[in-house]
Amino acid sequence: MTDVTKAELDELMRTFLGAFTNTGGSKANLGAVRDVFIPQGMIISNVGDGAPVVYDIEGFIAPREKMLSDGGKLTEFSEWEVSERTEIYGSIAHRFSEYRKSGYLDGEWFEGVGHKTTQYVRTPDGWRMSSMAWDDE
Repeated sequence: MTDVTKAELDELMRTFLGAFTNTGGSKANLGAVRDVFIPQGMIISNVGDGAPVVYDIEGFIAPREKMLSDGGKLTEFSEWEVSERTEIYGSIAHRFSEYRKSGYLDGEWFEGVGHKTTQYVRTPDGWRMSSMAWDDE
């Protein structure tokens, strides 16, 4: 694993998680999700006992833009990685992360923790996420 490649993957994850932040009057920047993923990317919620919910990039962004925008039901929200294990093999990589999140949902403060598994591919434009799945505790 090269330090440069690891730093690129670290930055992709920081950018992804930071895209949802709307604390202190800042606005979420969900367009950043398009920047860090390949266009054909897939994001999967596998929370709870129900069937996984599989999103393409636009299907993932749309409801979150509404929730995180002015007048949305999710305010003062942030999400951050607390630990990770990254493995890089040539032009592919995998990261397993523990993350935390907090904010107000419908006016009620909440805090949460979960795990993400993220796959990366090296493209002619640099490293990008190709898929992500998460589960919350």
